[in-house]
Amino acid sequence: MKGKNVVSFPSAWRRRLVLAGWVAACVVVCARAGQIQVAQGAQWSAMAEAQHKTDKEIVAARGSVLDRDGTLLAVSRETYRVSVAPQEIPEGKVDETRTLLRDVLGISAQRAKKLVAPGRRWVVAPGLYPPSVREQLAGIRGVYAEREMERYHPHGDLARGVLGVVQEGAGLGGVEQTFDALLRGRSGREVVARDNVGRAIPGETFLVESPQSGGQVILTLDLDMQEIARQALQEAIESSQARGGDVLITDPGTGEVLALVSIRDGQTAGLGVVNTPYEPGSTLKPFTVAGLLDLGLASLSDEVDTGDGVWEVEKRVLHDTHPGGVMTIADALRVSSNVGIAMAAQAMTPGVQYENLRDFGFGVPTGIEIPGEVGGMLRKPDKWTGQSRASLAIGYEISVTPLQMAMAYGALANGGRLMEPHLVKEIRDPDGRVVERFEPRVVRQVVDGSVARAVSRVLVDVVEDGTGTQASLGLFKVAGKTGTSRTYTADRGYAGGHSPSFVGFFPAEDPQLVVFVKLENPKGTYYGGTVAAPVTRATMEAALAARATPLDRAQLLRSVRAETVTPASAEVRFASRSADPPAPTERADADATAVRGGPPVSSAGIPVPDVAGLPARVAVRRLHAVGLRVRQDGAGSILGTYPEAGSRMMPGDTVRLKVGRSDD
Repeated sequence: MKGKNVVSFPSAWRRRLVLAGWVAACVVVCARAGQIQVAQGAQWSAMAEAQHKTDKEIVAARGSVLDRDGTLLAVSRETYRVSVAPQEIPEGKVDETRTLLRDVLGISAQRAKKLVAPGRRWVVAPGLYPPSVREQLAGIRGVYAEREMERYHPHGDLARGVLGVVQEGAGLGGVEQTFDALLRGRSGREVVARDNVGRAIPGETFLVESPQSGGQVILTLDLDMQEIARQALQEAIESSQARGGDVLITDPGTGEVLALVSIRDGQTAGLGVVNTPYEPGSTLKPFTVAGLLDLGLASLSDEVDTGDGVWEVEKRVLHDTHPGGVMTIADALRVSSNVGIAMAAQAMTPGVQYENLRDFGFGVPTGIEIPGEVGGMLRKPDKWTGQSRASLAIGYEISVTPLQMAMAYGALANGGRLMEPHLVKEIRDPDGRVVERFEPRVVRQVVDGSVARAVSRVLVDVVEDGTGTQASLGLFKVAGKTGTSRTYTADRGYAGGHSPSFVGFFPAEDPQLVVFVKLENPKGTYYGGTVAAPVTRATMEAALAARATPLDRAQLLRSVRAETVTPASAEVRFASRSADPPAPTERADADATAVRGGPPVSSAGIPVPDVAGLPARVAVRRLHAVGLRVRQDGAGSILGTYPEAGSRMMPGDTVRLKVGRSDD
């Protein structure tokens, strides 16, 4: 019909199409729901769980390092780092939170204001805080305290080179690196609950696995000896303006390292004692002589003609500081004659000379329990030149570490037995039970005991009337040798610097300590006898004066009495050797006996020195120097002694120091 609109209704097939679409959509939705809830239910559940709970590692407390007497040298302590999420702090609580942070953390009001300032998502408070801080901040919304284990050294950098450091939980250098697996322990695990926006829920932390602390390492170091060595070396470096130096103290009978100090350019964290070899110079001469004696190639009384103290070997000229003409091998060692020792060494073939030095431990690492040790340099004979035999005899064309040198002198002090050095005494589990103990071990018998004793007697002469007189220790005989070698560098050669050194052991008759001292490039005087020997004496004096010491004082006292209380007719000083002008032999008076390095000891005893006003350590040294034992109760100014100054006492008697305030 024209002029009218016709309304058309959906056909049946269209209605069916719409219905099919709705049914298909429902099927897809149901299938997807089934897939999520059934097939992937565990996966999605785990993801939801992960969003609301965080699995966190609990760092274990690192094991402690202690000295031989149980004094802590390195220990881990629990600390906390405080962080703030300003956006999580509830409205109306900002001022209260800021005040709490200021009071608990001990920070300024300005710093506390910055921590809670809006607009920042996360702010870390500077520094680390004790566990008490965590307790006071517990439950405060928006404030987090994260546990960290800090490595703490109660005695500062006193033994930092030996100990090493800990970075990111791993030990680097020293004992920390060698025993890292033992010290680090085993980490634990905890679960932290979080809300829908990822914030930790206070009080919702669950321990899954407890951490296990690391074990303990007990060193052979003696803290007092370490401090003594450090102070003596530091004073020597300052007075001589040296670049640095090393001091090493060992027990010759066990090989234990009692003190180990290396300082370079003001830094104390190095290990020059084990990783910085040097040409030893004259301190090597005793081993040349010991080899000659042990092989029967010479005796101490054999003579060498040093002429005017100049000897040319393959276009290299050796010089003596003081020409001596004809002298015995003993005298050549005593006065440190380059020409005399080099001439005597010609009795050894290159192979024999090489083996002798290797037997004393040169050219190979000692195996001490810290990383970075080097073996020095000792070339095999097929690489020697025509000058090598003479050079090696007097300590050149060879490089050694201070540790190697100290252990070699320990062999002379120990009846010819070379000991393996030890820096670690025991290993203990976290509960303190000993799981491993390091016993003394003899590497080899280098020379016969009689040879070692004979050379040691000559080394006593070196200290008493040779090049090492400034190492003399009063009542106690010291055996030792000086050395003054030129500093060699690969790029500059012998550039004018020197390495003065002294190695000695005491008491010479029954050695308890070996002391090695070396300075690097001192200004002005650079001879070992004038720069290094006094450091050795100061170190030994301080060891005697220390209230706690590894020395056997009873044995020391017996050796003192044996030396000072002798028959009136006994010789106190032997006549000079053949190389020196004849000197009259001194004998004791009928009523007195000479005390080496001190005043006469009469039947009435020796006078007590006046030590009032002196520093405690100086006062103790002065009393020890005359043969008296010392008792000190407390700390403070030295007011005097009991008995009083001037009173007479016998060697070995005990003097008590009067200690108090100077205005008492």
